[in-house]
Amino acid sequence: MIICKTPREIEIMREAGRIVALTHQELQKYIEPGITTRELDHIAETFIRKHDAIPSFKGYNGFQGSICTSVNEELVHGVPGDRVLREGDIISIDIGAKYNGYHGDSAWTYPVGVISEEAKKLLEVTEQSLYRGLEEAKPGARLTNISHAIQTYVEAHNFSVVREYVGHGIGQDLHEDPQIPHYGPPNKGPRLKPGMVLCIEPMVNAGTRYVRTLEDNWTVVTVDGKLCAHFEHTIAITETGYEILTTL
Repeated sequence: MIICKTPREIEIMREAGRIVALTHQELQKYIEPGITTRELDHIAETFIRKHDAIPSFKGYNGFQGSICTSVNEELVHGVPGDRVLREGDIISIDIGAKYNGYHGDSAWTYPVGVISEEAKKLLEVTEQSLYRGLEEAKPGARLTNISHAIQTYVEAHNFSVVREYVGHGIGQDLHEDPQIPHYGPPNKGPRLKPGMVLCIEPMVNAGTRYVRTLEDNWTVVTVDGKLCAHFEHTIAITETGYEILTTL
């Protein structure tokens, strides 16, 4: 069941989203060669708690980190640890914050120092695919119009869209209905309505679309070992279109 949020609930989620955006902004100061993913996790958790929120991911289904830190061929759910960032890496950081009982959720992929032209293109295309999808987020439109716009844009640039992981609704629960694939035909699925709050999060591989999970049962990597990227915003459907909640 898709839960439409009241204006008051969206107001709370707007603050949750702002805290997530501020945390991304804070972490960017520290993303450089030599820092560990565990250090980034500590910075994020401290920052979120200082803003009267709690990390959404901490303890979620047993996850040990406060954020997900996925480097290079790691797509999602990377567990913070002793890995040291190196010049030329890319790192996807997924952040969730729960404020007054409601979640905000956003992921972004960042360069570490100077990165390759291929990596730059991957980041640009994945980010732009998110906004191409958001252009289709409007009341009355079918959900998979978002999905189709993302896939079309990504594949036009010779990258591939991951199928196994999808976007989702969000609210008092971190993951709510509906599930939102980032591929598929248009004009399918439920019609979008004002009050729906959704996480749109294209996950894009430089090589084939196939992924696998490592032995830690969390970290998802590309099967071919090539780079991947992940960009995500939490949005609310409005009377006229959409509003990004995970922004400053």
